[in-house]
Amino acid sequence: MASPAINAEGGLPGPRIRADVVDVYIARAAKPVIRPDDEGTGGSGPGLMDLELLQLLRTKPPLHGTWQPVMGHIEQGETAVQGAVREMLEEVNLAPASPHFGGMWALEQVHPFYIPQIDCIVMSPRFVVMVDRAWEPRLNSEHGDARWVSSRGAAAEFMWPGQHAAITELRGLLHPGHLAHVRQRLL
Repeated sequence: MASPAINAEGGLPGPRIRADVVDVYIARAAKPVIRPDDEGTGGSGPGLMDLELLQLLRTKPPLHGTWQPVMGHIEQGETAVQGAVREMLEEVNLAPASPHFGGMWALEQVHPFYIPQIDCIVMSPRFVVMVDRAWEPRLNSEHGDARWVSSRGAAAEFMWPGQHAAITELRGLLHPGHLAHVRQRLL
């Protein structure tokens, strides 16, 4: 069997694989919602807390015009966590020292996705950060707008299956009773 031909960049044919991108989902507690079984009881039940997730409208290729979480490249010498913290500061002016910062957790799953514009498969570590309801992002030039969306409506608001899976994972992880809530906490 012949070995595969080398492409112009000196590598094997096919898309490049990159793991130097991080995604940071920024979440805050939404207003309490009355459970359906509380209806008719005067709303005396405790209600359920939903999460709202921050989305940023990208202004630069290859994701121009799409709504994304905070995301960016890990720089030389950085860990994924350090890259995530730096990207939060650069993109939305949020730092762990902020009084609005409520913690950072690592999501366990990595969901590869393909970007045809750059012929690349991306496998990015993902994180979730909690903020209080008073915090609002201050955007840099990479974004044209920001919005908060319900984590319950993620399928309608986020484009890719990997994002939907990350949201399902973070909703469970952020519940204080979840077994990984303490174990996966980074900051």
